[in-house]
Amino acid sequence: MNTGIITQISGPLVFAKGFENASIQNICRVGEQGLIGEIIEMHDDIVSIQVYEETSGLAPGQPVRDTGQALSVELGPGLLSQMFDGIQRPLDKYLEVTDSNYIVRGAEISPLDHDKVWNFKPTVEVGQSVIAGDIIGTVQETAYFEHRILVPYQVEGTIKEIKSGDYTLDDVVAIVADGEGNERELKMSQHWPVKQGRPFKSKTTPKTPLRTGQRVIDAFFPIAKGGTAAIPGPFGAGKTVVQNQIAKFADVDVVVYVGCGERGNEMTEVINSFPELEDPATGGSLMDRTVVIANTSNMPVAAREASIYTGITIAEYFRDMGYSVSIMADSTSRWAEALREMSGRLEEMPGDEGYPAYLGSRLADYYERAGYVQTLGSDDREGSVSAIGAVSPAGGDTSEPVTQNTLRVVKVYWGLDSSLSQQRHFPAINWLSSYSLYSGDIEEYYDNHLGIDWGKMIRHSKVLLQEEDRLQDIVQLVGADSLSETDRVTLVVAGMIRRDFLQQNAYHPVDEATSEEKMVKMLDTILTFEEEAREAMKLGSYYDELVEGTEDLRYRIARMKEIPEDQLDEIDQLKARIPEEMKNVIQEGGAQ
Repeated sequence: MNTGIITQISGPLVFAKGFENASIQNICRVGEQGLIGEIIEMHDDIVSIQVYEETSGLAPGQPVRDTGQALSVELGPGLLSQMFDGIQRPLDKYLEVTDSNYIVRGAEISPLDHDKVWNFKPTVEVGQSVIAGDIIGTVQETAYFEHRILVPYQVEGTIKEIKSGDYTLDDVVAIVADGEGNERELKMSQHWPVKQGRPFKSKTTPKTPLRTGQRVIDAFFPIAKGGTAAIPGPFGAGKTVVQNQIAKFADVDVVVYVGCGERGNEMTEVINSFPELEDPATGGSLMDRTVVIANTSNMPVAAREASIYTGITIAEYFRDMGYSVSIMADSTSRWAEALREMSGRLEEMPGDEGYPAYLGSRLADYYERAGYVQTLGSDDREGSVSAIGAVSPAGGDTSEPVTQNTLRVVKVYWGLDSSLSQQRHFPAINWLSSYSLYSGDIEEYYDNHLGIDWGKMIRHSKVLLQEEDRLQDIVQLVGADSLSETDRVTLVVAGMIRRDFLQQNAYHPVDEATSEEKMVKMLDTILTFEEEAREAMKLGSYYDELVEGTEDLRYRIARMKEIPEDQLDEIDQLKARIPEEMKNVIQEGGAQ
C-alpha cells in the first residue's frame, strides 16, 4: 500500500508524489480526513487524483494513502428502493448516522445494510457443478422482486456446501471447490469496478419493443429492449417528465435513475414522487424496483462524473440475473461538463467548446454497455439494459458537442421542441426531426404479433404530418382558402393525429399511459375516418359539408384517449359508426 503527500490542490483535483507502484483508477484516501479520490493520471511518482468530496481544508504536505483497489460498487440484496450518491454512498444512512443534511466528508458507511437478515433459498445442491453466472439461490428482496444470487466471475467448480435460512451479507452461504481442491466461500454480495463492463456470453441485435406507454414513442419512434436513446431539448421542454413516465410505465423489471448534475429541486421531485407512485405492473410502490443515484449540481463535480458508471454497473448486475433493466441518465450534459472541468484542470488539449477530445469515446463507452445479451451461466438466460439519456444543450442548440457525439452512438433520437412545449403539447417530441433506427424491426414485430400492417399505418401517418407541415407554409402565405379541398382534409386528419393521438397528458389517470392494444385501435380509428372522408369527397361531398357534418364524430374521436383500458370496445363501436355517419353527410349534401 503506497503512501504519499499532497503537493498541489486545484479544486477537486489533487496532485501528490511518492507513488512509484500506484495504478490508474486506484482509490486513494486524501488528507487528514481521508477523503475519497481516484487516480486519473500518473507521471513517474506524481499522481493526479480527482477527489469525490469537497477539498476545502486540504493543504500541501498532508498524507495520501493508496488503497490499491479500483472504484467499485457493492452488489447484493438491499439495492432496490435505495438512494445513493455518485459513488454509492447511501443518502438515508448518511442522514441517520451523521445527523446532518449534508454529506460529512471522510465518513465511511457501507452501501448495503450488513446487519439486515435475508432469507436465502438455494437453487443448487451439494455436488452440483457451477460456473460463473449460475444462480445458486434467491432472496425475496421486496414483495414482488426476487433477487438472484450469482456465482461471481471467474469462479467455477463443484458445490461443496450450500445453506438455507436467514443470513446477513457477511455470512457464507455456499462453498465452491475447483478441480484442484481449492475452495471459494460465496456470500450474497460482491464488488465490481464501475469502469469495467460486466462480462456476458453474447450480445444480439435488440428487436423486442420496450413499451413505454407513451404513444408518440411506442408508435412513431420506438426503442427496443437493450436499445439506446437520447432526449435532447431546452430547459422546460419536458425531458424529466418524459423520463419519469418511461420509468413508471416501461415494461422493464428494474429501473435505475441517475440524477447527474441536475438541479436539486428536480431530484427532490423524483425522490418524493417515486415512493408514492403505484407500480402498474405489481400494484406496489414504484421504488420497490427502482435504484436512484442522486448527484445534483451542488454536489462534488468529480462524483458527478462517477455517477454514470455507478448506475450502469448496477443495471448490468440486474441484467445478469436475467432481468430487463432501463437506466435513465438526467443529464449527460452535466456529466460532460464534469469531464470538461477535470480536463481543464489537467491542462489537456481541449476539443470543441472546451470539452475534452475524448468526449465522444467516453459517451460511446457508456452507451456500449447497454444491450440485449445472453448472460454468463449454464442456462440460456437473457437480460437487457436499455440506456436513455437526457441531453441539456444550452439554449436548445443541438449542434453543440455533447448532443452531436451522443447522436453518433445512440439509435433513437427523441428531439424535444420548445415551440411544442409552449403550445402545451406534451410530450413535446418533434415528429419531423426525431427518428428511431429500430423502427423497421419493431414494425415487423408488431405486424407478426398483431396481425395488421402496422408499419404501413405508421408510414402513412408520418406522411400526413409531413404534408401538413408543407401545407401550413402555404396557409401562412396565402391563406387556407387557396388550398384544394383534399388538402384541407389532409390538414384536418393530420391535426387529429397530432392532438388526439400524439398529445398525451402525463397527469391524467387514464391518458398517462396507453397499452399496445389501445394505441393500435386509436390510430386505426383516425385513419378509418380519413379513408371514409376521402371516399365521401369522391362521391360529391364538399369540405365544408364534411367538417360540419362530422363535428360530433370528431369530438368523440378526440375523447378516445380518455376511454379506460377495460372499455376498449367503445373504440371499436366508434370506428364501426364512421361509415354510417359519412353516409349521412353524403345524403345531406345531396339533398341540399
